[in-house]
Amino acid sequence: MSNAKQTMRVAIIGGGLMGREAASAFGRWFVLQDFPARAELVAVCDLQDKLLDWFRQVPSVRLLTKDHQELLHSPDLDVVYVAVPHHLHRQMYLAALEAGKDLLAEKPFGIDLQAARAIRDAAAKSGRFVRCSSEFPFLPGAQRVVQSAQSGRLGRILEIRSGFWHASDLDPYKPVNWKRQAKTCGEIGVMGDLGMHVVHVPFRLGWKPLRVYAQLQKIYTQRPDGQGGLAPCDTWDNAMLHTEVLVNGAETPKRLEMKRLAPGETNTWFIEVLGTEGGARFLTKQPKTP
Repeated sequence: MSNAKQTMRVAIIGGGLMGREAASAFGRWFVLQDFPARAELVAVCDLQDKLLDWFRQVPSVRLLTKDHQELLHSPDLDVVYVAVPHHLHRQMYLAALEAGKDLLAEKPFGIDLQAARAIRDAAAKSGRFVRCSSEFPFLPGAQRVVQSAQSGRLGRILEIRSGFWHASDLDPYKPVNWKRQAKTCGEIGVMGDLGMHVVHVPFRLGWKPLRVYAQLQKIYTQRPDGQGGLAPCDTWDNAMLHTEVLVNGAETPKRLEMKRLAPGETNTWFIEVLGTEGGARFLTKQPKTP
């Protein structure tokens, strides 16, 4: 980080939807009050010219490239945000760490367990700042649920539910993309894409599963390929994980729901904790009503 201006110089690898969302967030950074540093987007890497062209409107961007190694070896940046398909996570994350950059990464950390362990070990060895985080738990209502669960006033915890629901995949004519195929998304399917949001609060509260029972669905097994034909879809569309966790020494049911086909839902995230003396629930459909 530049000590003179306390400016965090950020680069993005992957100029798609999430890359553009990140650029928007960096552009709004100035609204944060009493924050010790400011973020400045200085470089972007993507293989598509049309995606790189979008970032030309960002005044602070000084490097646009199709070569991620050129970006990573630039001395004029501190942090790299990587938003690429899952099968590229291991390659890109390790390259960023080897280049000595701090890493903001997309979930999951690796397309499979072997890749995840390689990234974990490299992050620990590098000593760099490495994070992947969900934004939903930082909403005030979600924090109220966390505080209620920690306070003890709910009594003995009876049940925990957490989930993230989408409905856009209900359209069977929606073209296939990398998230619908195991070779690019991983066999984990929807659990790799939405799972981190679902486990964030329960894991932060120390509620890690003792046992896991899975109900998994592959609902649409093929979709239009965008060229007049059909392409296979072999990842899980919906997943419900029924687990048991220890809460104050007692085994307690916890259900985790990740769904791409949830009728009527639009980016709906929720957390619910029920106890003998009360309960707390928050969902993004009603962000002001915990």
